[in-house]
Amino acid sequence: MKVLVANIEDVMREAAARWTLIAYFFLSTIFIIIFASAINLDIVDGALAGAKLFGKEVDMRDSISIEKLVLGFETGFSVFLYFLCTFLAIFATAHLVPRMQEKGTIDLYLSRPVSRVKLLLSRYIAGLILAGSNVLYLMGSIWLIVIWKTQVVNPRFLLGGTIIFLVIAVLLAFAFLVGVVTSSTAVSIMTTYGLFFFGLMLAAHDKIAAAVSEEWQAWTIETLYWVFPKTAELGQAVVAFVGGEVMPDRVLQVLTPAPFLTTAAFGVGCLILASWLFTRKEF
Repeated sequence: MKVLVANIEDVMREAAARWTLIAYFFLSTIFIIIFASAINLDIVDGALAGAKLFGKEVDMRDSISIEKLVLGFETGFSVFLYFLCTFLAIFATAHLVPRMQEKGTIDLYLSRPVSRVKLLLSRYIAGLILAGSNVLYLMGSIWLIVIWKTQVVNPRFLLGGTIIFLVIAVLLAFAFLVGVVTSSTAVSIMTTYGLFFFGLMLAAHDKIAAAVSEEWQAWTIETLYWVFPKTAELGQAVVAFVGGEVMPDRVLQVLTPAPFLTTAAFGVGCLILASWLFTRKEF
């Protein structure tokens, strides 16, 4: 336990020393400030009578229920936060393995009385803490701003961050695998982003499989769909979960166990493979 805590502290100190931690939360803070200053609402008797978005008046022909407005806004905005939180997290944590494997640094770590698997997993946990704290900071701040400006509380918006965190955890496991193999931060970032977008494309696997001419090609596409993370489906799950009160049919359709379980299994598999390769790697 002491070794785990020590390694996590090392990651946090390293992130602070290299300005990664500061830049990570600074960018989130800028976005929060812009968000807070960009939205001005005129609420009369629980209904929205007027609004300004980024300094421009919004035409309000009829008063809108503030509860419906908040739910609709948070539902749509969760899509943007899904991409923003994921991209910031990967950019801020994909370096953890490549930098650890630099000459001199890895020698220091391997000289400690700790197994390589524990060393790698402690770096992974530290990365999750770093990414998770920013997700909580970003989404929690926006949630509190919405409550402050509207007095409407939608806990689903904040809890939707748990699905985003799952995606980050899986993508970070893949980044660790690539980092162990290549020792390159740039390659880890590019391939992880590529995996994210590849998962989005595979959401149309049934249409792609129907368009190919050979049966083995269709089988390959279906296999890839079930193996790789379901980034499109989990993005839809975030939206459906946040807006569950206005789209119950969509919730039942999207919040099924299969995308969550297969995506989590991919992350676990990447982490196991990364740990095995790291134990066999020569430095």
